[in-house]
Amino acid sequence: MQDVGGGGQTADPTRMNGRSEDPNTLRNEVFTRVFDEHWAAVRHHIEGVVGDDDEVTEIVSEVFLAVWSRLRPARPPGRVQLLRETDRRLRARPGRSMTRLTALDAVHVGLSGDPALPGIVGRSEVLRALGVLTPTQRRIIMLTYWDGLAVGEIAELLRASESRVQKTLRLAEDRLRAALGLEGTDTRDA
Repeated sequence: MQDVGGGGQTADPTRMNGRSEDPNTLRNEVFTRVFDEHWAAVRHHIEGVVGDDDEVTEIVSEVFLAVWSRLRPARPPGRVQLLRETDRRLRARPGRSMTRLTALDAVHVGLSGDPALPGIVGRSEVLRALGVLTPTQRRIIMLTYWDGLAVGEIAELLRASESRVQKTLRLAEDRLRAALGLEGTDTRDA
């Protein structure tokens, strides 16, 4: 025990940082922080692929259960690691469904710079245009416009160099704009 403030009060040095030294309590605190900080991003990422709300909730639960089982309080996972785990869960699920319409809206709005949602015809055009891309280009487009990840975060998630991701993103954007007839609407430098 230490004398705190010279007033004769003592404090337990193990409680000075506001955390318990009990490993289970520390693990719970770290998990709660990780969950609170990243739950919405994980759910949003899944909603871009899965249309059924109950299935989205189930996959979110699976992701955080996996995180809990491997959690090391000294090195909690960040958003990129959580999205990587989410992708593993999405790839493993049977009967993959088509991309939700809101993800198509996000791509259209991001490419055109027009905040107005595209409607049914516009969505089908975006879906068709996404079909001209390679799987890697589609993935980078969705991570950019749906998940809102920066090039550096995408590079970390895909385990690729930032320059490769940037080059692939620009090529994919150019191909999408051409397929959608939006060649003059480059919003990158705006």
